[in-house]
Amino acid sequence: MQGASTAEEGGLLAGQSARILRPLLGLAAVVAAFGWSTGFMRDPNAPAWQLLLVALAVGVLGVWTLFFLANDLVSRFPRVWAERIRPYVFVGPALLLLFTYLVFPSLQTLYFSFLDARSQRWVGWQNYQFAFTDRTMLIAFRNNLLWLVLVTSVSVALGLLIAVMVDRVRWEPVAKSLIFLPMAISFVGASVIWRFMYAFQPAGRPQIGLLNAIWTRLGGEPIPWLQIQPLNTFALIVIMIWLQTGFCMVILSAAVKSVPAELLEAARIDGANEIQIFFQVIIPYVSKTVMTVATTVVILVLKVFDIVYVMTSGQFGTEVIANRMYSEMFRFRHFGRGSALAVILLIAVIPVMIGNIRSWRRAQ
Repeated sequence: MQGASTAEEGGLLAGQSARILRPLLGLAAVVAAFGWSTGFMRDPNAPAWQLLLVALAVGVLGVWTLFFLANDLVSRFPRVWAERIRPYVFVGPALLLLFTYLVFPSLQTLYFSFLDARSQRWVGWQNYQFAFTDRTMLIAFRNNLLWLVLVTSVSVALGLLIAVMVDRVRWEPVAKSLIFLPMAISFVGASVIWRFMYAFQPAGRPQIGLLNAIWTRLGGEPIPWLQIQPLNTFALIVIMIWLQTGFCMVILSAAVKSVPAELLEAARIDGANEIQIFFQVIIPYVSKTVMTVATTVVILVLKVFDIVYVMTSGQFGTEVIANRMYSEMFRFRHFGRGSALAVILLIAVIPVMIGNIRSWRRAQ
């Protein structure tokens, strides 16, 4: 009886879903047919509202149509088979897209990394040898190492310090909002902002860059921040720290608030001062969160490209691996070397991701 009632309920739900979805599917078909017949779907100069309407109809309602029809088809099988097939039917499209846009391109990139630029013949490990022996590439690796060490350590340390400090003030939400605000800006937008900060004009001309304006007011000569090595690399690193400190602060602030008040009070009763509490109580308690945040920042830094490209285009000794990969592929048209650098980045990111997942599982 219970099985019959369950089947009955399933049939009622299916009927209700059909009554709701059929008008929507009909609307989607009408909009798609109208768009295709009038030709504006193929017109790059079509009005934005028309393209948006078709995108909603074909994208959102199209996905609904796919799953509705797939579920209806699976429901026609015997119940035992339907329950076994249904999960694969719903996961199948996602797995197909994952393979098409992630797995297959990764395998293709790995294959290209063993090919020559012009003849597309097999050259083995030559592209990887170039990556680890060329002087320009060694500079890129050195710069990436600097980015990894400085951005990760400084942004995580500042985020933790700020999280502990603002936890004790009345205007905590305002302070956190201001510090987190750069996260709302894209890397390209942040780079444009900091270009004005670092803008340089020769002595005697008006300085539109904030740093040079202040420096010349104090009696100094204007400094070309983005042209002097290694000052320019550190100047770019500051941008990434400015962007990531707010992210680290928000995550670590939640961890700091989870430290039991009884534990802190016990440490104070034992005679520990605030500095000792910070290093011997708070940091050990939130260490797993610190590691998770640090690995997330490491992954971002390994892939850094936008800031370097917008600020210097990799000139004046500021190249990083991702920037060099772009240059090899799209400036020099050497897809083998560019693919080799992409594979190196992938290999560098994988252990960090595995460590992050393991750390997250241990925290559960």
